[in-house]
Amino acid sequence: MEILGYLSAIIIGLVMGLIGGGGSILSVPIFVYVFGFDAVTATALSLFVVGVTSTVGSVGFIRQGQINYRTAFTFGIPSILGVLFSRRLVLPHLPHYIINRWGITLTKDMFLLLLFSILMLIASVKMIQKNERPRLRKYDEVNYTLLVSQGLLVGIITGLIGAGGGFLIVPALVMLLGLTMKRAVATSLFIISMNSLLGFLSTMKMVKHDWGFLLVFSALSVLGIFIGLGLSKKMDGRKLKPLFGWIVLAMGLFIIIKEIFLKQQF
Repeated sequence: MEILGYLSAIIIGLVMGLIGGGGSILSVPIFVYVFGFDAVTATALSLFVVGVTSTVGSVGFIRQGQINYRTAFTFGIPSILGVLFSRRLVLPHLPHYIINRWGITLTKDMFLLLLFSILMLIASVKMIQKNERPRLRKYDEVNYTLLVSQGLLVGIITGLIGAGGGFLIVPALVMLLGLTMKRAVATSLFIISMNSLLGFLSTMKMVKHDWGFLLVFSALSVLGIFIGLGLSKKMDGRKLKPLFGWIVLAMGLFIIIKEIFLKQQF
């Protein structure tokens, strides 16, 4: 099983390199169900892996001048505030039992994993849908209020469940600002790197880390993003999104079944 987990690290980076996000949504289930970490630790480990992988992926785009820094910080600063809010104020104060009455038991770990699975279902639908809204034309007015609010929302989600939110960021940059897909992917990776690393650092002392394992897993994910970025020059990542969407949908349903039904049997 662990070999499968390490191979999945490469897939995480591969998907991030191809479509600018999405691969990180696989990391939490892998840490929980393959390596046996609890949900809070898994989200922290995911933030580190996603942060390192997206930072490395951003370097090439920085050299190419593909990152829109004004957009990155307009979206990214509210997003960082959202991450810090989740990691410092929300997660530490969640009780062990969210619900423990009326014959219903919902622990903190179950709550986070179910929240994660719901996000996976939403993400999968967005990926499977092939119709995309047209990019903003130059003479259209940019809705910065919406951009900032979406950045804050993505940050809160990132902080809670450890996913980078690229599947939300890329469409927002394309539709709200009219960025090309390549610039949106580049800017998304830059935003994700800021969010994830700061989110990890903000709660680093709250969970135990096996640095050897974490560095090996991150290195494999970095290898994957190099492969993904190389493949992205030869193929359109958008064409692969529906296929990946079905995989995410299946994993989201698996988590719901596992946490609600199968767990009650043990």
